Amino acid sequence: MKTHFCIPVSQRRPDALGGRYVLYSVYLDGLLFCRVRYSQLHRWNEQLQRVFGSSLPPFPPKYYLAMTTSMADERRAQLEQYLQNVTADPNVLRSDVFIEFLKLAQLVLSCTQKICTEWLPTASTELEMETSNTFNITAEKAFLDIFLPNGRSVNIEILTSDSAERVLEVVSHKLRLSRELVGYFGLFLIRFYKEGSLSVVKKLADFELPYVSLRSSEVQNCKVGLRKWYLDPAFDSVLMGCRSAVELLYMQAVQDIEKEWIKPTQGQRQELEALQKENNQTKFLQLCQEVQHYGYMQLDPCHCDSPEPGCRAVLSVGNDEINCCITLPDNRTQDVVFQMSRVKCWQVTFLRTLLDMDGPQRTLNQNLELRFQYSEDSHWQWFIIYTKQAFLLSSCLKKMVSEKMAKLAAENTEMSQARQRLQMGQVHQAAEFQTRGK
Repeated sequence: MKTHFCIPVSQRRPDALGGRYVLYSVYLDGLLFCRVRYSQLHRWNEQLQRVFGSSLPPFPPKYYLAMTTSMADERRAQLEQYLQNVTADPNVLRSDVFIEFLKLAQLVLSCTQKICTEWLPTASTELEMETSNTFNITAEKAFLDIFLPNGRSVNIEILTSDSAERVLEVVSHKLRLSRELVGYFGLFLIRFYKEGSLSVVKKLADFELPYVSLRSSEVQNCKVGLRKWYLDPAFDSVLMGCRSAVELLYMQAVQDIEKEWIKPTQGQRQELEALQKENNQTKFLQLCQEVQHYGYMQLDPCHCDSPEPGCRAVLSVGNDEINCCITLPDNRTQDVVFQMSRVKCWQVTFLRTLLDMDGPQRTLNQNLELRFQYSEDSHWQWFIIYTKQAFLLSSCLKKMVSEKMAKLAAENTEMSQARQRLQMGQVHQAAEFQTRGK
């Protein structure tokens, strides 16, 4: 599935020779990720071609004459499409060529922000993406706080160039989490409010640099947090044999109850409180499996277009469904559940492109919509959600789809193995019968 890269804006900048070039602002999940030139992306594509050949999507062609405004906008759209298509291949996403380029691009953004609020039009800042020595960038040692669901943090020593995948390994090792279970957790940018509430801003991509993303983000009171990253509550059973994993699941479950993200009945709440006093984490989590919306990701209050445009809504996503609690115009509430098996497709759209001026413009996630096509009564219809967390919602939908596909693949493998065992048993019985007959 495609990664949420977009290039909503570009800027013309003067170069050292008196000419001008276009600088493209690349956003990932609605937050500024890096700024690059066409020539840098072109060289990157050539490097990728040497590894992956003709399997890559077509790269936008060069223009040898001065570009008009419409030509420049067309190239911007083509580069955006290229980034989205090239990241649809998981082999490309895992390749060193892909990761090193984006790592350097993000590091350069961090370095230039330390120096000034805009790019210096000198040859030394032209971002020649061949090696880190080209821009004299050296990864530095740094300390990063990773916040746990119970409010405390784990301070780890990292390099500023460490990816989210690497940082997750470091903090998991410090928490004594079994190595084979690390993939069930993820790092998130989380916004904390004074009144005690919190909002998940985004899931950090494996190739993203958490230290840089945190420093470059203009979302106030934002921290890097550790949370489980699966939306099928049944996966809890895989983690129950690891004490550290159980403790992390327990912390998150307690937090989700306190934030009213999951909704136990009065009876369930009393049982959970009793188990919490006993610190019986395993039974606490087993009971949570029966609680409404356990293991779901809850989004901030937003708006939707159904049953009437502008209705307020609260979304909880998990367990192969989208649960939407809608407040009707007469203030009555209505719960609408969309099963993922009936969702055909979805897309995130910018309702309005924010101008990227020389000032510190970072986020584009205030004017977004996510719309998905849903089958109901044998008819396909669109349901639109207006939310600043549209990219996070899309990531959750992708996660549920991938979990469903993995589960079906596992079931098919088990069925195939069962058929093979049955056939082998039948052959063995036939051979034994023939032996006895002789």
